[in-house]
Amino acid sequence: MDLARFCKHKVESVMTAEGKAPLLSLATPLYTISLMYGAGLKIREFAYRQRVLPSHRLPCKVICVGNITVGGAGKTPMTMHVAQEIEQLGYKTAIVSRGYRGRAENRGGIVSDGQSLLMEPAEAGDEPYLIARSLPEIPVIVGQNRYAAGLRAVAKFQPEVIVLDDGFQHFKLKRDIDLVLLNHARPFGNSHLLPRGILREPISSLARGTAWILTRHRAHPAEPEPSTIKQIKKYTSTNRLFGASHESYYYTIDAGEQFTTHAPAKRCTDQAAGRMTKDPVFGFSGIARNAEFQNTVKRLGIDAAGFLEFPDHHRYAARDLANILTQAGNAGARRLITTEKDLVRLAPRNPFPLELIVVGIKVAFGDQHQAFTAFLKKQLSL
Repeated sequence: MDLARFCKHKVESVMTAEGKAPLLSLATPLYTISLMYGAGLKIREFAYRQRVLPSHRLPCKVICVGNITVGGAGKTPMTMHVAQEIEQLGYKTAIVSRGYRGRAENRGGIVSDGQSLLMEPAEAGDEPYLIARSLPEIPVIVGQNRYAAGLRAVAKFQPEVIVLDDGFQHFKLKRDIDLVLLNHARPFGNSHLLPRGILREPISSLARGTAWILTRHRAHPAEPEPSTIKQIKKYTSTNRLFGASHESYYYTIDAGEQFTTHAPAKRCTDQAAGRMTKDPVFGFSGIARNAEFQNTVKRLGIDAAGFLEFPDHHRYAARDLANILTQAGNAGARRLITTEKDLVRLAPRNPFPLELIVVGIKVAFGDQHQAFTAFLKKQLSL
């Protein structure tokens, strides 16, 4: 492990650690920085509230899917779910995303026009490309300036509703509905702001939301944990608190198959699903919560021979693939398994000499599905 990766690992271990840290530890300088970060947040929010910094409204409804922590709340699958719900309600829809780490992030651009994909993953950014590939009938626009990206969407596609992916902290654009996602297991991490914890802003910022969704709530989506509700209800209305689970789906890419991110996903057959529990499998991923993916693999009934983890948004190089194949071979694996997010960063490095299982995530509201749809319908009619 190189020095930069070692330092990053140490910082992340402090950010996610529970309990009180020793006085003379890395937590102390990180806490000091978090105080300065928090002061900057208050100044920025005050400037927008007093109109020192301008905030603009688009000539259509805007629904924001966001959160108050870094990574792992499930914004991408929720954005897709909300966009599909709105389309089914009869509204013409477009999706706007920052395009994080894509070449088009600063200048902005159109990833999909609702008919064709117009950008590659490296240009669009991982999440916007995945959204555009999964929802080919809905236009997807990227840009760091979400208001400018929204104007582009309005001029080009005349949407009645724009779904804003990850924009809760983007005050430059006014929203009609703010959906705030909270990871059910650890909604606030250790309750510290960055970089001492994983909070992007204080827990009190939940009060800006229109509705709040506990994600990754597997067993009983309609019944969040009482302790979690107690933490949240100080700043929210519990009759607008929903629970959503993440459900896995998967498809396979055959050994030696030249695949492309433009190709539609092929769902596994029952025969292929049966093989998943028999053949040795080696997993790898570069997402915000690699451990969550490993747990998903176990829930699929796969006893993996090993896993290799990469940083979030990792761009795979030839040496990475060589390392994956070497470790898979050493583990006796005959198949590989990874995430759909990783797939869009793998396309330039295929074909693989081993079969590749690709796992995706979709949102399910369970017993609360009708209630959530009714909430959206009511809010959009206001």
